[in-house]
Amino acid sequence: MSNLRNIKDRINSIKNTQKITKAMKMVAAAKVKKAENAVKTSRPFTLELYKMFSWAYKETMKNKCNKIRTQNSIDNFPVLLEKREIKTVGIVIISSNKGLAGAYCANIVRYSLNLIKKLSEEGKKIKVYIIGQKAIPAIKNAQNQYDFEIKKTYINILDGVNSSSAYVVASALADDYINKEIDSIELVTTRYKNMMTYNTESWQLLPAVVDGVVKDFRKKELDQELKVKEDTQKIEPLSEFIPSLNSVLSSVVPMYITNIIFQAFLEAQASELASRMTAMSAATNNASDMISTLTVEFNKARQAKITQEITEVISGAGALK
Repeated sequence: MSNLRNIKDRINSIKNTQKITKAMKMVAAAKVKKAENAVKTSRPFTLELYKMFSWAYKETMKNKCNKIRTQNSIDNFPVLLEKREIKTVGIVIISSNKGLAGAYCANIVRYSLNLIKKLSEEGKKIKVYIIGQKAIPAIKNAQNQYDFEIKKTYINILDGVNSSSAYVVASALADDYINKEIDSIELVTTRYKNMMTYNTESWQLLPAVVDGVVKDFRKKELDQELKVKEDTQKIEPLSEFIPSLNSVLSSVVPMYITNIIFQAFLEAQASELASRMTAMSAATNNASDMISTLTVEFNKARQAKITQEITEVISGAGALK
């Protein structure tokens, strides 16, 4: 009897868990569509901003811009555009604040640690910026194995993804870059492809370069109707620099850097939600399979119990004769 009770308790427990995973799947499915639309809507803008930046960047190479002094580091575009010897690399790891998303965070941490290992072997110092609390414990534990410094952590940034939160991160990174605490910045994020697929990638943020992140949007992600030319050198200007090249660059470069971070946030958010929806769908299906298996086991145990009781009754009746 105790065995039957244990099996029934397990079935009820799994059913309760299944209700939770099914609800989480439905919530993730509702959110991922909105996140997917946000990603697809932002990509054309990111591409157009990229074209503007690449054009301005080429003009900067032709006409050396004077270094300027600004109150905000992110506005100091001549320093952000210049290339220098890379001794210290800043790695920005974009993870998540919530779990139950399958191997999403594990993939990001694994990719980040491989990148840290590779750069360390090249003799470069590493400073890490972590966005999202799920990656913090694993990255901290990895300090026992790899030599790097955790510069900053951001936990609440991903609670409400917007351009303002991207600007906060961009400003902090620009400050460290201008102050020469870091010489290059890599973003570790995920590129959303569809409901079932995302790729973990690293994007070079600083020094700001042409043919970086957005080039892949043109080749892989954007619809063919955008008809963007393959050779970025053939991108023709649509207007003149008014009032001056410096004025345009002082607006375009901060906007470009901030937008790349914002795009990374959107891509990561959509990938996380899609991964959670897939994981909760698999968990719900596994729960159904376990319930079916336990139900069969429960019926067999109950049948054996009934058979045993009938046998005992018959044996007892025979003994009375």
